[in-house]
Amino acid sequence: MRLKEQVAIITGAGRGIGREFALRFADEGAKVVIAEIDSANAGKVAKEIEARGGQALALHTDVSDEASTEEMAQKTIKKFGRIDILINNAAIIYGIGAKPWNARRPEEWDKIFAVNVKGAWLCCKAVVPFMISQGGGKIINLTSATHLTAEGQIIHYTCSKGAVISLTRVLAKELGKHSIRVNCIAPGRTLSESSLDQTGVPPNIEEMVVRTRCLKRSEQPEDLVGTAVFLASDDSAFITGQTILVDGGGYFL
Repeated sequence: MRLKEQVAIITGAGRGIGREFALRFADEGAKVVIAEIDSANAGKVAKEIEARGGQALALHTDVSDEASTEEMAQKTIKKFGRIDILINNAAIIYGIGAKPWNARRPEEWDKIFAVNVKGAWLCCKAVVPFMISQGGGKIINLTSATHLTAEGQIIHYTCSKGAVISLTRVLAKELGKHSIRVNCIAPGRTLSESSLDQTGVPPNIEEMVVRTRCLKRSEQPEDLVGTAVFLASDDSAFITGQTILVDGGGYFL
C-alpha cells in the first residue's frame, strides 16, 4: 500500500504496459484514472480494478486534444478531489512498421509527435495547476530505449521519444519549486500488443534483442511496474529529472 489514498492518472492504460501500471497502482492503494482513447478497453480495466477491491475511473481521453486533456483533469478532481500522480504512457507505436529513415511521410511525423510529445505536454499542462494548489505531485513520462539504439527505421518514433526526455528535464527544472517531481522510464523492446507488429522487421527480432541483454529473456510489461511505483512513491522523494532505463541491461546510460 505504498500509494494509499493517492490519485493516479495513467494515459493509454487500456492495454499493455499502461494496464499493468493501472492494476499495480490500484493494488498499492491508489485511486486510478484510466485515461484512454479506447473507451471499451478503459472500461474493462476499471472493472478489473474494482473487482480486486480498488477504485477506478475510466475516461475517454485523446491526449493530442487540449480540451480532452483539460476534461480529464477536471473529471478526476470532481471524482477524487486531487491529482497526485500522472503517468504519460499513451503513445503511438503499434502499426507504424519499419521503413528507411527517408521513406516516412510528413503526416506520419505529425501524427506521432501530436500524441507522443504534444500529448504528454498537454496532460502535464492540464494537471500541474492542481498539483501546485495541493503542494506537490509526481509526473512519470514513458520514453524508449530507441533513443539509445538510434533506430532509423522508426525514425519519427525514435525522435519523439528523445523529445520526451527533453520535456522531462525541462519540467523537472520548472516545477521543482512546487515540489513536483518529473522523471522518465525508458523501456526496452517489451512484449506487449505493439510488439506484435512485425511489418518490415526481421522475424527473429525478439531473439536478436534478447542476445544483446545481460538478462537473457524477453521484457514483459510487468517488468516496468516496480520502477513506476518507486518513482510515484516517497522512496524517490529526492529524485527528479532522471531517466531510468529498464531493458535487462541491453544498453548503459
